[in-house]
Amino acid sequence: MDQSKLLQAISQQKQEIKVSITLKQESQRFTLLLFNALFDHGTDAKKTLVELETLFLKIRNIVCPEIEGKPCKTWEDFTQTIPDLFCSLKRDATAIYTNDPAAESIEEVYLAYPGFFAISIYRMAREFFKLGLPLIPRLMTEYAHQLTGIDIHPGAQIGNSFFIDHGTGVVIGETAEIHDNVKIYQGVTLGALKVEKQLKNIKRHPTIEKNVVIYANASILGGNTIIGENSIIGGNTWLTKSVPKNSTVLHTPEVQIVTKSL
Repeated sequence: MDQSKLLQAISQQKQEIKVSITLKQESQRFTLLLFNALFDHGTDAKKTLVELETLFLKIRNIVCPEIEGKPCKTWEDFTQTIPDLFCSLKRDATAIYTNDPAAESIEEVYLAYPGFFAISIYRMAREFFKLGLPLIPRLMTEYAHQLTGIDIHPGAQIGNSFFIDHGTGVVIGETAEIHDNVKIYQGVTLGALKVEKQLKNIKRHPTIEKNVVIYANASILGGNTIIGENSIIGGNTWLTKSVPKNSTVLHTPEVQIVTKSL
């Protein structure tokens, strides 16, 4: 293709769909820097918070150019939530340490558990989501998804002492509700029964009540689906209807073992 025509095609594409890769890259840098500021013993918190505010203003101005140069109340509101974030994340880390016999220390949970990292970024992003900040919360949780394989939408409502074990392939949708002391394993999907644009403002994802355990690769779908408290959902289960409290739900495929005679 002639270079002038190629440049014209690129220019037209950029006019039609205005995407800032800088926003994505800087949001990822912001997310990791924020995690380090809050948890890394070797990171100077005072210095890093100043850097974080500058970086936040940069990405906010890309997302919301109409308020560029105006005072950043959103950042101030977020920093006020940090003490509560610490308390919430300590409960999550304790839940992981208490429930996983492989965990040798709380420090190991903070450093080595992808579930804790994904939950941490979700809880940070959730605060920005509640403040009405567009796109940035989604970019934050997608960065955690990229690193851990755990996809938690910042719109989901998750209670205290949440434990994701292993975590790869976990998907938690935008309108999911998870109550306190819930434990889920790898491959679990809390998803929508239907994926249609007109359902945008409708509760599409399930509610998981307190003390529920959901084992690997279970799929629980639908906004009207409620898993009652203290229930156990077995691995590979497919659920689109509610389950009463104190239930055990099992998927029982037929398994045949054939041995050959010598």
